Amino acid sequence: MGLSERTTINGASTGSAAVIKTNLATVSYIGIVGYLYVMHLQWSLLVAVAVLTAGAFAAVKLRKLTVAAGAAAFVVGLAIYMGGGLTGLLSLAVFFILATWATGHKKKVKAVLEHKGRHQERRKAGQVLANGGVAALAGMLACLAPQEQALYTSMLSGALSSATADTLASELGMVYGRHAVNILSWKREARGLDGVVSLEGTLIGIGGSALIALTDALGHGFGPRMGIIILAGTLGNLADSLLGATLERKHYLNNDLVNTFNTLIAALAVWAMATWL
Repeated sequence: MGLSERTTINGASTGSAAVIKTNLATVSYIGIVGYLYVMHLQWSLLVAVAVLTAGAFAAVKLRKLTVAAGAAAFVVGLAIYMGGGLTGLLSLAVFFILATWATGHKKKVKAVLEHKGRHQERRKAGQVLANGGVAALAGMLACLAPQEQALYTSMLSGALSSATADTLASELGMVYGRHAVNILSWKREARGLDGVVSLEGTLIGIGGSALIALTDALGHGFGPRMGIIILAGTLGNLADSLLGATLERKHYLNNDLVNTFNTLIAALAVWAMATWL
């Protein structure tokens, strides 16, 4: 073997060794990054579980939720976090805080208007699922189909937007609405009845939807998505009043089913606007 041949072979060996080292370094780097990412996800999930557990426990302890409702809130929150991340969880927190405050606001006045000895403040599991179940489903879809995450997370926020608008419009409109009318006949009726709306309550509801849209924008950016979420929440709130004036008054649906339908209508409205506009 000549000198030139040995040089060529040695050069090829050296080049191959360099390539192998480079590939090993690349694989090692990818492995380390992947490991750190998985660890980050695990820690994030643990933190979310801890926050949800603490929140549910506090709500039960403060008598805002029953024990069963606290467990339901934990499951709903976890499903929302799995698909919606921190932004979804923050939107849920905004809804819960606003709904809790609005429900307890001027409760003595509400008790008189409803002809009850006491206005209900403590939520049951059915009420939690009615307000958050559709959002939780959208969160799970976002988790299972990450390629459609933008659509499903916007549907999640749309459902929470409707739940917030409905709760604030009902609870605060009952107190501050000056001209309450039946949404179908537009005749004056007593505040607090199913299907009765007021300008003040409707505007408060739109404000609630706007707060959810603003919270959503913190994670997904400010743009047309905000308007879609506000509009969907308002449509869901109006649908709630229509169902209240018809099927709920005739006892075909109870309030939990009406709330489920209004959040579902809002989520579907987001889907329609996002798909066709």
